[in-house]
Amino acid sequence: MKFTILINEGPYQHQAADSAYQFAKAALEKGHEIFRVFFYNDAVNNATRLAIPPQDDRNITVQWAELAEQNNLDMVVCIAAAQRRGMLDDDERDRQGKDASNIHPAFRISGLGQLVEGGIQSDRLITFGD
Repeated sequence: MKFTILINEGPYQHQAADSAYQFAKAALEKGHEIFRVFFYNDAVNNATRLAIPPQDDRNITVQWAELAEQNNLDMVVCIAAAQRRGMLDDDERDRQGKDASNIHPAFRISGLGQLVEGGIQSDRLITFGD
């Protein structure tokens, strides 16, 4: 089965990002395909390369990045939600005239069309968080 995963909640405040990660990991281990992981609303904060969780806590960004690298996952951050929260990749930094970027390179910024495409191309669109 082919899945697209939509995450709506930020890391560390809600269980949604952890649950989505565990779901994706288990689905891949069972031989399913993840077409795309789409980070929307506060979930865009899962993509920051600047978070430094305590040493005895998980680093959700690194977990997602490693899973993406190991399984060639397409990890998309909603551009509108990201810009509202000060999340920029290098291209958006340059386009907006800012002096820094903060999105981990395992993620990319794009629009809601990527979520729609994921829903069309996948057998199931699974949502985590409100």
